[in-house]
Amino acid sequence: MLQNFYQSKYIEAGCDEAGRGCFAGPVFAAAVILPKNFFHPVLNDSKQVNEKNRKELRKFIETNAISYAVAMVDNNEIDSINILKASFKAMHLAIDELKIKPQLLLIDGNRFIPYKKIKHQCIIKGDGKYASIAAASILAKTHRDDFMKRLHQTFPQYNWQKNKGYGTLEHRNAIQQFGLSPYHRKSFNIIPPQMNLF
Repeated sequence: MLQNFYQSKYIEAGCDEAGRGCFAGPVFAAAVILPKNFFHPVLNDSKQVNEKNRKELRKFIETNAISYAVAMVDNNEIDSINILKASFKAMHLAIDELKIKPQLLLIDGNRFIPYKKIKHQCIIKGDGKYASIAAASILAKTHRDDFMKRLHQTFPQYNWQKNKGYGTLEHRNAIQQFGLSPYHRKSFNIIPPQMNLF
């Protein structure tokens, strides 16, 4: 059972990212402020929720959240600053867009680069513990999946509509056969030896 709030004194925003471990595409992050009475029976860490329920949850969250925002950092910037910093930057960009300023940030994971002067609390596996982080994980995941499905139309050989850019065997084999696209993360050392780039 997810807890609605970490504490009751400050306005909380839950933050999470999606796509950190992918071979291709951007990293997405979301920040969500939920009302006190927010509840949905299947809300959980996005990895524990099937695609149909994630879509339903996204609509419910976007309709009922006090404020939410989603942001992304592309693969070129990931290569430039590294994936961890890019994940934090995406979270910062999402927090920037919130219509209400939070007083406490709940961050999924064990590290974070502080955002301005707002306090934060890192929570390992927080997306399975707190509703706002779970909601952020759903939004980040669904927005990123939609982005990768759109990219699939241009680069169908990698089957991103299915693997979403993760390093599945099928995706690795496609890289071996077709080389890297402009959306692959070069810093992840995924290019096989003697392989040409597009």
